[in-house]
Amino acid sequence: MRNEIESMGRDLALRGYTERTQKYYLHFATQLMARFGRPASAVTRDELRVYVDELKALGKSVAWFRTHLSALLFLYRRTLGLPEHVSFISLPKKYSPLPEVLSVKEVHGLLNAIENPRYQALAMVMYGAGLRVNEARVLEVRDIDGARGVIRVRHGKGDKAREVMLSEELYSWLRQYWSRQQPTLPYLFASRRGQLPVTATVREALAKAAKAAFIKKRVTPHVLRHSFATHLLEQGIDVHVVSALLGHASLKTTARYARVTRKIVRQTPSPLELLPRMRR
Repeated sequence: MRNEIESMGRDLALRGYTERTQKYYLHFATQLMARFGRPASAVTRDELRVYVDELKALGKSVAWFRTHLSALLFLYRRTLGLPEHVSFISLPKKYSPLPEVLSVKEVHGLLNAIENPRYQALAMVMYGAGLRVNEARVLEVRDIDGARGVIRVRHGKGDKAREVMLSEELYSWLRQYWSRQQPTLPYLFASRRGQLPVTATVREALAKAAKAAFIKKRVTPHVLRHSFATHLLEQGIDVHVVSALLGHASLKTTARYARVTRKIVRQTPSPLELLPRMRR
C-alpha cells in the first residue's frame, strides 16, 4: 500500500498539482486502502462501486465528493494504469457562483485605505496585473521589467511561468515604494528583516481596508484578481488575452467573469429586438 501512495505522490508532483491538492488526493487514496485493508490495485471494480456509494451516502458537499472522486480517478488512471476500474465514475457538476467583483470606485477606495505601504503595493500588483496572492508575494526585483513593460511570474499555479502587463502607473508606484521601503533583496515585498508577507496577514489588511472604505462586500486577495479580469472584459479586451494574463489553463475558467460584466450585459441585444415591431 505504501508503494502505491509513494508512486501516486510522485505522479502528482510531476504533473504540477499544488501541494494542497496532493495532500487531499493522497489522503483520500489512503482512506480507500484502509477501508478494504489492501492495496488499491487489489480492490475490485464492484468494491469500488460500493465505496463510491458509501461516500455519496455521507451527504457531504459536492466539492468534497468531487475531490474524492477525482483522487480515485487519478490513482487508477495515472498511477495504477487501471482506467477500467473507475470507468463508471462521473464527476458531479459543481456549483459555480458568480465571483465577487468590486467597482473601479471601490478598488480606488480600498487601495487608498490600506495603511501599510508594503501591503498597499502588494494589493496594487494583485489588482494591476491580476496576480494571485501567492504569485505576488514572492516576486523578486528582477521580475519587474520596466523596459519591456512586463512582470515575470516565475512560479504560477501548476508551476507554470508567464508574463503579465506592467503599466506605467504601476511601475511608477513600485519605484516610489522601493525607494521608500527598501525591501530586503531579492524579494520585492520582503520586510527589512527579510520576511515575506503572510497570506493570512494580507487578508486581514484587505478586510480592514474594506471596512475603512465602507465597502460592504467581502474583500479577499482573489476579489482583486476577479475585479482585474472583469474590468478588462468590460473595456472590450478579448477573453483569450485575459485568460493568458490570468494564467488560466482553460478558457472556461475565464468565461466565468463574463457573467458579471455589467457592460457586456447592457450591450447584449435581446432577441426581442429581432422581431417585427409589435402593435401597442
